[in-house]
Amino acid sequence: MILKPRVRGFICTNAHPVGCAANVRQQIDYIKSSLTRQAGPTPRNVLIIGASTGYGLASRITAAYGYGAKTLGVFFEKPPTERKTASAGYYNAAAFETFAHADGLYARSVNGDAFSDACKQTVVDLIAKDLGQVDLVVYSLASPRRTDPESGETFNSTLKPIGKSYTAKNLNTDTEVVGEVTVEPASEREIADTIKVMGGEDWARWIHALNNAGVLAEGCKTVAYTYLGDKLTKPIYGDATIGKAKEHLDETAVALNTDLDVDARVSVLKAVVTQASSAIPVMPLYLSILFKQMKAEGTHEGCIEQLRRLYEECIYAQQPRLDEDNRYRVDELELRPGLQAKIETIWPQVNTENLHELTDFAGYQEEFLRLFGFAVEGVDYDADVDTLVEAEFY
Repeated sequence: MILKPRVRGFICTNAHPVGCAANVRQQIDYIKSSLTRQAGPTPRNVLIIGASTGYGLASRITAAYGYGAKTLGVFFEKPPTERKTASAGYYNAAAFETFAHADGLYARSVNGDAFSDACKQTVVDLIAKDLGQVDLVVYSLASPRRTDPESGETFNSTLKPIGKSYTAKNLNTDTEVVGEVTVEPASEREIADTIKVMGGEDWARWIHALNNAGVLAEGCKTVAYTYLGDKLTKPIYGDATIGKAKEHLDETAVALNTDLDVDARVSVLKAVVTQASSAIPVMPLYLSILFKQMKAEGTHEGCIEQLRRLYEECIYAQQPRLDEDNRYRVDELELRPGLQAKIETIWPQVNTENLHELTDFAGYQEEFLRLFGFAVEGVDYDADVDTLVEAEFY
């Protein structure tokens, strides 16, 4: 069939398999041509939890093609049917495995609910059978809900401020109208539920399950990803329900380092277009301004550029870049005071009429579509494609 994107708000309801494969290939080529291996330890056997899109996919590509590591990916993606395309993450993971196997790299994937104990056991058994132990565990899950495997209760996360309502300028990405959005404050229950979904509880369950099964290498490194941002995004991000969840992530890293023989750290990454960030009020407009300014300076980075630097400059650097809370930092280019001052100056000036003049909304839209395999350079989107891509996931 011939596929065109079907977009509603921050969701694209279809995906292009050829475009997804081309996007994966481009990231592989970037890592192969740009990553410089340093003397010292490197990843050998890597588990990526949340490996099919965004930062998780970039983590897997960097480990495999930057260091020759064996990778095991975990994700929860929809396969294709006769009537519907697969999710983009399914096509991404299928393409990655195809490329990796062709290049002689070990790559296996588990498609299941990463929050469940059953999925954890499947992964443990696969590590024991194929790898023995893993020396790096990347936790990059982004889900709006989580079912607690012990209680069976399902928790839903919310994107709300704390204490008082929040009104701010906002961009409707469907209509390209710049207006205002007001978000009511979260209840105590909503705060607690967001922490249950987006905090560090499941990260800790994974690390303890792997440790108890004896499949963690001595001194295994583990990282979980977060975003901090600056003045414009803090009211709806850092100082909101998501921020509370990320505080719990920091606390989890400290606890893991105290309780187990692991090197657990939170990694702070820059703002990029993901399905999750697209759903957060303020973020699409902020990202559109940020992209225009960083591209003008030559400092713009996407997921794969960020992950190359995270591996090189932090996880496997002799002197990693750390902040006062012992977190890895590769968001320093976004947070430079001069750049943030420019964004704060532009922010109140943007309106519906000058949106494309003052921001790179076109670039934002392109990166959003690339998440689903559209707007990828070199792909013929008028050609007929087979959407029934087969993959051998566990």
